[in-house]
Amino acid sequence: MIHSMTGYAAVAVDMPRGRLSLELRSVNGRFLDLQFRIAEELRAHEPMLREMLAARLGRGKVECRMQFSGGAGHLPRTALDADSLAELARLSAEVRKAIPEAEPLRVADVLRWPGIMAEHALSEAETRESVERLARQALDELVAARAREGAKLAEAIRVRVAEMRERVAAAAPLVPEAMAAYKEKIAQRLRDALGSTDDDRIRAELALFGTRVDVDEELTRLGTHLDEVLRVLGQRGPAGKRLDFLAQELNREANTLASKAASQGLSDAALALKLLVEQMREQVQNIE
Repeated sequence: MIHSMTGYAAVAVDMPRGRLSLELRSVNGRFLDLQFRIAEELRAHEPMLREMLAARLGRGKVECRMQFSGGAGHLPRTALDADSLAELARLSAEVRKAIPEAEPLRVADVLRWPGIMAEHALSEAETRESVERLARQALDELVAARAREGAKLAEAIRVRVAEMRERVAAAAPLVPEAMAAYKEKIAQRLRDALGSTDDDRIRAELALFGTRVDVDEELTRLGTHLDEVLRVLGQRGPAGKRLDFLAQELNREANTLASKAASQGLSDAALALKLLVEQMREQVQNIE
């Protein structure tokens, strides 16, 4: 299945102390280029994310953003700090001993005392599990998006291949007639230039000319390359580099066809092929 290198996914999960969010953006790239924008408190999980992304993606410039945010509705889990509470009780007792008429501390006073309340930090294992689960979900969505885009690209390339086949099929019957007409034209020019009717020499010159303008081989190779494009589109795994190579080969054959064209019809066919190949290459640049 063909995959595009363009895709987007954004997922989030609620945790006891806030909301963990992960965003993946993917665009074209010659190789797999991973870039991370991660909150400092989550930086320790970057190696795991890098490994997961590399295992699922072959090419493309991928940006990974992950952050943790609290807010209303995400109240921190707190508990009394036993050591601070014991120290406050000791100090309160000393004050009461020194100043018997002093008022005892109220519960509200104790809870507001700095250091008495301590937030429960999320365990490393709990955070890692949440990050890994979120990353898998985001990767599934990103790969699915790249697959949907890839299917559209593959269909667009198949349409271009079909149009190129039509051009090649239409050009093939023009070759014999174009060759015969152009050879007769060249033969007359040779007669005029040589000032004689030396048929042997003229036939030798025409034979040499014929090898230079015969495009049967180019048309055959064009057909072979188009067959290979369709074969690659039907395979699994990364195909972008192979398709880019085939697009270059198709362009080379179209250029050769244009340079050897012995008639306006063949020249027009070569120009149309070059345009279709360029359109195909634009699609291929997006394929993984």
